Amino acid sequence: MRPPDSILVIVTRRIGDVLLATPLIRSLRLAWPAAAIDALVFTGTEGVLAANPDLRRVIAVSENAKEPSHLRTLFSLARRYDLAVSTLPGDRPTFTAWLAGRRRVGLLLKGPEHFWKRLLLSRWAPFDESDTHTVLMNLALSDLLGIRRHTDVVVSWSPADEQRAERLLPGIRTGSYALLHLYPKYRYKMWRREGWRDISRWLSGRGLQIVLTGGGDSEELAYAEEILREMPSGTVNLSGKLTLGEVGFLISRARVYAGPDTAVTHMAAALGVPTVALYGPTNPVKWGPWPRGHGGASNPYPRRGSRKVNNVTLLQGPGDCVPCHGEGCENNIESYSDCLLRLPASQVIEALQEALDDGSDRHA
Repeated sequence: MRPPDSILVIVTRRIGDVLLATPLIRSLRLAWPAAAIDALVFTGTEGVLAANPDLRRVIAVSENAKEPSHLRTLFSLARRYDLAVSTLPGDRPTFTAWLAGRRRVGLLLKGPEHFWKRLLLSRWAPFDESDTHTVLMNLALSDLLGIRRHTDVVVSWSPADEQRAERLLPGIRTGSYALLHLYPKYRYKMWRREGWRDISRWLSGRGLQIVLTGGGDSEELAYAEEILREMPSGTVNLSGKLTLGEVGFLISRARVYAGPDTAVTHMAAALGVPTVALYGPTNPVKWGPWPRGHGGASNPYPRRGSRKVNNVTLLQGPGDCVPCHGEGCENNIESYSDCLLRLPASQVIEALQEALDDGSDRHA
């Protein structure tokens, strides 16, 4: 195909989905360095792309399709791009690709009920909901376009992000701290409070300062403040104080990182930091943190069982039902997952020990 002058990448979903689209965006940039590449995302997720060097701009649209601003934004994109790329198989992103691009490629579910969406796309690839990692699923679109795959997830920040992070944590460049992200967006991905207390005390005994990150929601801030009382002396709580760019820089200097199934855990994995990821009901084949340097066309993790791949140790909670792909044992986002509650701190400490030993010379 003729090299496009302008490209729109549509990733209207959660922060993790946006982050895991960056290998595709980097593939487009390397294939067509002169093209102007924009990304369309939902409002509230744009921060993970704010300093991305492969993009001309990030367009944020309200998730609520009934808001007037949503329709205004979409129709302002009409036929503005040589190429529109949809990473999602839904009706709205497929329609948006048709609206915005003179050529359109996307992912679609199989089945006759989706036939009409195929008519809107120039080319499409079948969307696999369970057996293909999200990074690889997105990169199927690069295959459609006949361009070379770039497999590393891209995490970026600005000089201003570095400066502000250094003011909040003056010793950041020494790398003598462990970074813990305690609170996932949904309760069914949460680990036990006692577990965080136990591993923080063990890490402190290894001579590492404990640094906590988290979002700014009131419930998350309250959780961090409560658990801070049980943490070792000198623990720094940066929950609600950092942008995603600042979090990226903070992670990049850490000796080790531990966290549940969150976008921040994906960032740590992408940055090559020794990472311990705590997983329960989530399918790791589809959503495991993509390790730095994991290339090729293979999924990093099996569906069942813990595994270490490059810089990432994925620990899966116990139970014959794991991963159930559900939202907690009561099948709602406010319920807890027994598999995660039963994951012992001793297993996490063992993984942290190995991670620290493997990455002992990171800041030498």
